[in-house]
Amino acid sequence: MTTSQTPTTGDLVRRAAELVPLLRKRANWMEENRRLADDVLEALADAGVFKMRVPVRYGGYESDVRTVSQVVAELARGDGSAAWTVAVWNISTWIAGMFPDATQDEIFSGPDVRVCGILSPTATAVPVDGGIVVNGKWAFNSGAQQSHWNTNAVILLKPDGQPEPIMTAIPIKELEIVDDWYTSGLRGSGSVSTVAKDVFVPRERVLSMGPVLREQYSSERNADSPIFRAPLLPTACSTVSGTAQGLAKAAIEAFHERLPGRKISYTAYAEQREAPLTHLQVAEATVKSDEAEFHAQRAATLVDVKSLNGEEWTTEERARVRLDMGAACQRAKEAVEVLNTASGGSSIYSHVPIQRILRDVQALNLHGVMHPNTNYELYGRVLCGLEPNTHYL
Repeated sequence: MTTSQTPTTGDLVRRAAELVPLLRKRANWMEENRRLADDVLEALADAGVFKMRVPVRYGGYESDVRTVSQVVAELARGDGSAAWTVAVWNISTWIAGMFPDATQDEIFSGPDVRVCGILSPTATAVPVDGGIVVNGKWAFNSGAQQSHWNTNAVILLKPDGQPEPIMTAIPIKELEIVDDWYTSGLRGSGSVSTVAKDVFVPRERVLSMGPVLREQYSSERNADSPIFRAPLLPTACSTVSGTAQGLAKAAIEAFHERLPGRKISYTAYAEQREAPLTHLQVAEATVKSDEAEFHAQRAATLVDVKSLNGEEWTTEERARVRLDMGAACQRAKEAVEVLNTASGGSSIYSHVPIQRILRDVQALNLHGVMHPNTNYELYGRVLCGLEPNTHYL
């Protein structure tokens, strides 16, 4: 595919927006069945969503982070689980582009490849001739059942006794799926656990995380691409922030859709829209939604600008992306909570979107890396002149 055939940001965002009615229609089914619907997967593929972070030589678009974040935000207007899973697939697909070129040839050998991934090293490996043998379990593996490959963090136990964090690329068919995704939020993401039992991984499908965290990737053919000069954590954080941004907008749209003709029970207000309280609630939620968008897009813009210019990252900038992600999550949650409070008793029915949107945004805020408290503390720590207390920068 040539550059002239690559869709613009506007094209991809428009395609994502056109999927919102389908996502809303299928949201309850995906919640009940704890995975994305087949027609949703097909529609996402047709829209080019799975190609955004694929190298151009494999027919991909090499879209920048702002594009991916905006697409994810549009999808979240329709369904939070679909948006979250698309974000994870795009992050993990981009990580696949860090592997040696021969490994990428293997991963991207077919169209619309879906790669899921886990950054927490909850499995171990030992070296053997030609590669490593992996054992362990990864929880919260979003979209695993509907993926082709899994990029997983692992601790390599070397003979010298020094453990080394690595990243592996493993075909999903070589892993055991544990159907344990019974949750209150983001149910449609199918974030099940995967298990490796004596899985052999060839050496060329192993990345040392030390160089990766210093933006030293193994691909020679991707070396000149701006998106493959970007740091791991800022890229991942700014990508998933789009989900929070979109959920806040989804709540606003869902509230306004039900507003005409609704009354406030046990009051004199025959029209909820006439009550000053409603005006305050709508305005407050809109301001908070705008703030979520600001933080999500500021993070994405910083990643893209620095990657395009090949600029070095400061510790404060890396921590600020984490802050932006946490702030986007917090502001989105606050916006949804305001409108949920204003939605009345009838909103607890499962067919009313606001209750699902609330549970989804609450799930985002509880994520270990996305939790606002964790990210605020990290950023404040750096601003106070202390060293960060995490490697996830």
